Amino acid sequence: MAIKDYIRGRFFPHMWCPGCGHGIVLNSLLRAIEKLGMSKNEIVMVSGIGCSARISGYVDFHSMHTLHGRALAFATGIKMSRPELNVIVPMGDGDALAIGGNHFIHAARRNIDITAIVMNNRIYGMTGGQYSPLSGVGVMATTTPYGNIDHEFDIVEMARAAGASFVARTTTYHAKQATDLIRQAIIHEGFSVVEILSQCPTQFGRRNKGGSAAEMMETYKTNTTPIGSKAKKENPDLIERGIFVQKDMPEYCNEYDKIIDQAMKGQ
Repeated sequence: MAIKDYIRGRFFPHMWCPGCGHGIVLNSLLRAIEKLGMSKNEIVMVSGIGCSARISGYVDFHSMHTLHGRALAFATGIKMSRPELNVIVPMGDGDALAIGGNHFIHAARRNIDITAIVMNNRIYGMTGGQYSPLSGVGVMATTTPYGNIDHEFDIVEMARAAGASFVARTTTYHAKQATDLIRQAIIHEGFSVVEILSQCPTQFGRRNKGGSAAEMMETYKTNTTPIGSKAKKENPDLIERGIFVQKDMPEYCNEYDKIIDQAMKGQ
Protein backbone atom coordinates (compact mmCIF):
# COMPACT_ATOMS: atom_id res chain seq x y z
CA MET A 1 0.00 0.00 0.00
CA ALA A 2 1.11 3.60 -0.62
CA ILE A 3 1.37 6.16 2.16
CA LYS A 4 -1.70 8.01 0.88
CA ASP A 5 -3.75 4.88 1.53
CA TYR A 6 -2.95 5.07 5.25
CA ILE A 7 -4.30 8.59 5.82
CA ARG A 8 -7.76 10.11 6.17
CA GLY A 9 -7.38 12.75 3.49
CA ARG A 10 -10.64 14.49 4.33
CA PHE A 11 -9.11 15.75 7.58
CA PHE A 12 -6.29 17.62 5.86
CA PRO A 13 -4.89 20.24 6.05
CA HIS A 14 -3.95 19.31 9.60
CA MET A 15 -4.47 21.46 12.68
CA TRP A 16 -0.84 21.66 13.84
CA CYS A 17 0.87 25.05 13.89
CA PRO A 18 3.20 25.94 11.02
CA GLY A 19 6.61 24.45 11.77
CA CYS A 20 5.37 21.90 14.32
CA GLY A 21 7.44 18.74 14.32
CA HIS A 22 4.53 16.39 14.79
CA GLY A 23 3.76 16.28 11.07
CA ILE A 24 7.29 15.01 10.49
CA VAL A 25 6.70 12.29 13.07
CA LEU A 26 3.47 11.30 11.29
CA ASN A 27 5.38 11.11 8.02
CA SER A 28 8.12 8.95 9.54
CA LEU A 29 5.51 6.67 11.14
CA LEU A 30 3.63 6.19 7.87
CA ARG A 31 6.85 5.46 5.98
CA ALA A 32 7.77 2.84 8.59
CA ILE A 33 4.39 1.15 8.20
CA GLU A 34 4.66 1.34 4.41
CA LYS A 35 8.07 -0.37 4.53
CA LEU A 36 6.63 -3.11 6.69
CA GLY A 37 3.82 -3.60 4.15
CA MET A 38 1.25 -3.74 6.90
CA SER A 39 -2.48 -3.90 6.30
CA LYS A 40 -4.59 -1.15 7.85
CA ASN A 41 -6.61 -3.85 9.59
CA GLU A 42 -3.49 -5.06 11.43
CA ILE A 43 -3.02 -1.75 13.24
CA VAL A 44 -4.73 -0.02 16.13
CA MET A 45 -3.65 3.48 17.12
CA VAL A 46 -4.59 4.75 20.56
CA SER A 47 -4.01 8.32 21.71
CA GLY A 48 -4.88 10.56 24.62
CA ILE A 49 -5.22 14.35 24.53
CA GLY A 50 -2.79 16.93 23.20
CA CYS A 51 -1.16 18.13 19.99
CA SER A 52 0.59 14.79 19.49
CA ALA A 53 -2.59 12.82 20.11
CA ARG A 54 -4.17 14.33 16.99
CA ILE A 55 -2.12 11.88 14.92
CA SER A 56 -4.76 9.22 15.51
CA GLY A 57 -7.30 11.37 13.68
CA TYR A 58 -5.24 11.53 10.50
CA VAL A 59 -4.49 7.83 10.02
CA ASP A 60 -6.93 5.41 8.41
CA PHE A 61 -6.38 2.64 10.95
CA HIS A 62 -8.53 1.33 13.74
CA SER A 63 -8.12 4.21 16.18
CA MET A 64 -9.21 5.32 19.61
CA HIS A 65 -8.97 8.87 20.93
CA THR A 66 -9.11 8.52 24.72
CA LEU A 67 -8.56 10.44 27.95
CA HIS A 68 -5.52 12.56 28.73
CA GLY A 69 -2.69 10.34 29.99
CA ARG A 70 -4.70 7.12 29.73
CA ALA A 71 -3.84 5.98 26.22
CA LEU A 72 -1.54 3.20 27.43
CA ALA A 73 -4.23 1.87 29.75
CA PHE A 74 -6.73 1.63 26.88
CA ALA A 75 -4.02 0.22 24.61
CA THR A 76 -3.25 -2.48 27.18
CA GLY A 77 -6.89 -3.56 27.18
CA ILE A 78 -6.96 -3.72 23.38
CA LYS A 79 -3.73 -5.71 23.22
CA MET A 80 -4.90 -8.17 25.87
CA SER A 81 -8.17 -8.80 24.03
CA ARG A 82 -6.70 -8.83 20.51
CA PRO A 83 -3.00 -9.73 20.88
CA GLU A 84 -2.60 -10.34 17.14
CA LEU A 85 -3.00 -6.61 16.43
CA ASN A 86 -0.15 -4.09 16.29
CA VAL A 87 -0.94 -1.40 18.84
CA ILE A 88 0.75 1.99 18.44
CA VAL A 89 0.40 4.80 20.97
CA PRO A 90 1.53 8.34 20.02
CA MET A 91 1.93 10.61 23.05
CA GLY A 92 3.28 13.98 24.06
CA ASP A 93 5.64 14.61 26.95
CA GLY A 94 2.84 15.48 29.38
CA ASP A 95 0.43 12.85 28.10
CA ALA A 96 3.10 10.17 28.55
CA LEU A 97 4.98 11.23 31.65
CA ALA A 98 2.86 13.62 33.72
CA ILE A 99 -0.70 12.35 34.20
CA GLY A 100 0.24 9.27 32.17
CA GLY A 101 3.51 8.54 33.95
CA ASN A 102 2.17 5.72 36.09
CA HIS A 103 0.72 3.93 33.06
CA PHE A 104 4.02 4.41 31.22
CA ILE A 105 6.23 2.75 33.82
CA HIS A 106 3.84 -0.15 34.38
CA ALA A 107 3.40 -0.83 30.66
CA ALA A 108 7.19 -0.98 30.47
CA ARG A 109 7.35 -3.20 33.56
CA ARG A 110 4.88 -5.66 32.05
CA ASN A 111 6.72 -5.68 28.71
CA ILE A 112 3.44 -5.77 26.83
CA ASP A 113 3.80 -5.64 23.05
CA ILE A 114 2.87 -2.00 22.44
CA THR A 115 4.81 0.65 20.54
CA ALA A 116 4.90 3.98 22.43
CA ILE A 117 6.04 7.01 20.42
CA VAL A 118 6.77 9.95 22.72
CA MET A 119 6.99 13.32 20.97
CA ASN A 120 9.12 15.45 23.25
CA ASN A 121 8.62 19.15 22.59
CA ARG A 122 9.24 20.04 26.25
CA ILE A 123 6.00 21.95 26.74
CA TYR A 124 2.20 21.65 26.77
CA GLY A 125 1.52 23.06 23.33
CA MET A 126 -2.24 22.67 23.04
CA THR A 127 -3.34 24.06 26.40
CA GLY A 128 -1.38 27.30 26.52
CA GLY A 129 2.33 26.64 26.94
CA GLN A 130 2.61 25.25 30.47
CA TYR A 131 5.85 23.54 31.46
CA SER A 132 6.03 19.74 31.32
CA PRO A 133 8.02 17.04 33.14
CA LEU A 134 10.51 17.22 30.25
CA SER A 135 10.93 21.00 30.10
CA GLY A 136 14.09 21.19 32.19
CA VAL A 137 15.64 23.77 34.47
CA GLY A 138 15.48 27.37 33.29
CA VAL A 139 12.75 26.84 30.69
CA MET A 140 10.22 29.63 30.33
CA ALA A 141 6.54 28.70 30.17
CA THR A 142 3.20 30.26 31.09
CA THR A 143 3.37 28.46 34.44
CA THR A 144 7.07 29.28 34.99
CA PRO A 145 7.30 32.96 33.99
CA TYR A 146 10.56 33.35 35.95
CA GLY A 147 12.10 30.10 34.75
CA ASN A 148 11.50 26.46 35.65
CA ILE A 149 13.33 24.96 38.67
CA ASP A 150 12.20 21.34 38.15
CA HIS A 151 14.67 18.86 36.69
CA GLU A 152 13.41 16.96 33.66
CA PHE A 153 12.88 13.24 33.24
CA ASP A 154 15.18 11.32 30.93
CA ILE A 155 12.75 9.18 28.91
CA VAL A 156 15.42 6.71 27.85
CA GLU A 157 16.68 6.10 31.38
CA MET A 158 13.16 5.91 32.79
CA ALA A 159 12.01 3.41 30.16
CA ARG A 160 15.14 1.34 30.62
CA ALA A 161 14.79 1.28 34.41
CA ALA A 162 11.08 0.40 34.21
CA GLY A 163 11.82 -2.65 32.06
CA ALA A 164 11.06 -1.70 28.45
CA SER A 165 12.74 -4.15 26.11
CA PHE A 166 13.20 -1.68 23.22
CA VAL A 167 14.20 1.94 23.84
CA ALA A 168 15.35 4.44 21.23
CA ARG A 169 15.69 8.17 20.67
CA THR A 170 15.94 10.43 17.64
CA THR A 171 14.73 13.85 16.42
CA THR A 172 12.53 15.36 13.74
CA TYR A 173 15.70 16.54 11.97
CA HIS A 174 16.72 12.89 11.60
CA ALA A 175 13.46 11.85 9.92
CA LYS A 176 14.96 8.85 8.10
CA GLN A 177 16.38 7.53 11.36
CA ALA A 178 12.97 8.05 12.96
CA THR A 179 11.39 5.90 10.25
CA ASP A 180 13.90 3.11 10.85
CA LEU A 181 13.56 3.23 14.63
CA ILE A 182 9.75 3.18 14.49
CA ARG A 183 9.89 0.26 12.06
CA GLN A 184 12.14 -1.70 14.43
CA ALA A 185 9.98 -0.77 17.41
CA ILE A 186 6.81 -2.05 15.73
CA ILE A 187 8.29 -5.44 14.85
CA HIS A 188 9.91 -5.84 18.28
CA GLU A 189 7.94 -8.20 20.52
CA GLY A 190 7.65 -6.34 23.80
CA PHE A 191 7.14 -2.81 25.08
CA SER A 192 8.90 -0.41 22.72
CA VAL A 193 9.59 3.25 23.39
CA VAL A 194 10.74 5.70 20.71
CA GLU A 195 11.41 9.22 21.95
CA ILE A 196 11.41 11.84 19.19
CA LEU A 197 12.57 15.37 19.96
CA SER A 198 10.00 17.54 18.20
CA GLN A 199 10.07 21.31 17.85
CA CYS A 200 7.26 23.56 19.06
CA PRO A 201 8.05 27.03 17.67
CA THR A 202 4.69 28.48 18.77
CA GLN A 203 4.88 27.78 22.51
CA PHE A 204 8.38 26.60 23.42
CA GLY A 205 10.42 28.38 20.75
CA ARG A 206 8.74 31.75 21.18
CA ARG A 207 9.13 31.80 24.95
CA ASN A 208 12.66 30.41 25.01
CA LYS A 209 14.17 32.32 22.09
CA GLY A 210 14.52 29.13 20.10
CA GLY A 211 14.04 30.88 16.80
CA SER A 212 12.10 29.54 13.84
CA ALA A 213 11.14 25.92 13.35
CA ALA A 214 14.09 25.48 11.00
CA GLU A 215 16.46 26.97 13.58
CA MET A 216 15.07 24.70 16.29
CA MET A 217 15.61 21.69 14.04
CA GLU A 218 19.16 22.86 13.41
CA THR A 219 19.83 22.52 17.14
CA TYR A 220 18.76 18.86 16.89
CA LYS A 221 21.50 18.46 14.28
CA THR A 222 24.20 20.20 16.31
CA ASN A 223 23.23 19.14 19.84
CA THR A 224 22.75 15.41 19.23
CA THR A 225 25.10 12.60 18.26
CA PRO A 226 24.96 8.84 17.64
CA ILE A 227 25.35 6.59 20.68
CA GLY A 228 28.96 6.09 21.68
CA SER A 229 30.38 8.63 19.26
CA LYS A 230 33.70 10.38 19.70
CA ALA A 231 31.82 13.67 19.83
CA LYS A 232 29.95 12.52 22.95
CA LYS A 233 33.22 11.79 24.72
CA GLU A 234 34.49 15.24 23.82
CA ASN A 235 31.22 16.97 24.74
CA PRO A 236 29.17 15.09 27.39
CA ASP A 237 26.30 17.58 26.99
CA LEU A 238 25.39 16.20 23.57
CA ILE A 239 22.17 14.15 23.47
CA GLU A 240 22.66 10.64 22.13
CA ARG A 241 20.50 9.16 19.35
CA GLY A 242 19.93 5.54 18.43
CA ILE A 243 18.84 2.29 20.08
CA PHE A 244 19.67 2.11 23.78
CA VAL A 245 17.88 -1.14 24.66
CA GLN A 246 16.96 -4.05 22.40
CA LYS A 247 16.58 -7.39 24.11
CA ASP A 248 14.40 -10.47 24.08
CA MET A 249 12.18 -10.82 27.13
CA PRO A 250 8.94 -12.71 27.87
CA GLU A 251 6.05 -10.72 26.41
CA TYR A 252 3.04 -10.11 28.66
CA CYS A 253 0.26 -11.44 26.43
CA ASN A 254 2.20 -14.63 25.73
CA GLU A 255 2.78 -15.16 29.44
CA TYR A 256 -0.88 -14.51 30.18
CA ASP A 257 -1.87 -17.17 27.64
CA LYS A 258 0.30 -19.64 29.56
CA ILE A 259 -1.59 -18.80 32.74
CA ILE A 260 -4.91 -19.43 30.97
CA ASP A 261 -3.64 -22.78 29.67
CA GLN A 262 -2.47 -23.73 33.13
CA ALA A 263 -5.80 -22.78 34.66
CA MET A 264 -7.75 -24.72 32.00
CA LYS A 265 -5.68 -27.85 32.60
CA GLY A 266 -6.41 -27.61 36.32
CA GLN A 267 -10.18 -27.74 35.81
